[in-house]
Amino acid sequence: MPTRAAQLLLALTLLAAAGGTVTACESGRGAQSRTPRDNPVAKARARQVADAWDGSEAARAWRKGYYPIGEAVQLPEDAFHDEADKQAYESRSFTLRGRLPTAPRKNGLVRWQSGGSLRLPLMEAQQAYEAVAHGGGKGPQLHVTEVKPGEMTLATSRGPATVPAWLFTLDGYDTPLKRAAVRSSEPPTPPIESFAEGSSATLQALQRLVGTPGDGRNVTVAAPHGACDDGPAVDVLETGGSVVLSASVVGTKDGPCTAQLLSERLTVKLDRPLGDRVLLDAFTGRPVAYGRP
Repeated sequence: MPTRAAQLLLALTLLAAAGGTVTACESGRGAQSRTPRDNPVAKARARQVADAWDGSEAARAWRKGYYPIGEAVQLPEDAFHDEADKQAYESRSFTLRGRLPTAPRKNGLVRWQSGGSLRLPLMEAQQAYEAVAHGGGKGPQLHVTEVKPGEMTLATSRGPATVPAWLFTLDGYDTPLKRAAVRSSEPPTPPIESFAEGSSATLQALQRLVGTPGDGRNVTVAAPHGACDDGPAVDVLETGGSVVLSASVVGTKDGPCTAQLLSERLTVKLDRPLGDRVLLDAFTGRPVAYGRP
């Protein structure tokens, strides 16, 4: 019978091979990270990742790009009026009253509050609408009465930015639902390979970045663990140019266990705000991706 650590590794391997997304329950609302076990292998790997990124061409490219760490959709200020409207949004049940703009919009300008800007291709209104709506259904629905171009402000790896957006007026709401009209930049090629296969029992890949609440001294991530351990832990290595997170599981024991992949949100405290430092995953050697699982 496989050990519990091996079961977790098998589940992660099968998930990666299938190219699928995590469908297991994601628990926690940013609980404080557990204390990781002393792990010389993980610490050495984190240092290798930091040394490879700090001062690299990849880091320079990252700081010039547009990488959101906030939701691409912002709800109306008075959302939602009732449970029916909330259910309609969560099930993406929308009906469109009228036409979507068809005028070509080639490029839009992203402007950072700290200075600097970047022109990026704009998403058409049809694409933006399809990103938030599946169409009408039998249950509750939200009715879109107007769609027009506008702007929104969201968090990015370079601080707050004003970005082009499509504004969807919803029947009964005073302010629109906003959907960012530009996609993130293509991430740079990392200057280091992923963690060596066969050593991953001591280190796990983070699933996603959930956010950086407050003043940027806290980073909340989703980390994997198995059904028969005490949960995940995340260690941190801070340098002048990067913050490297090393995920592992604690409390694993030998013996039979179900091959089940779970996810938990953990909040890691930093010595100073993240700022424009690159947030890296020690396992993959890549920036921790923001977004839904």
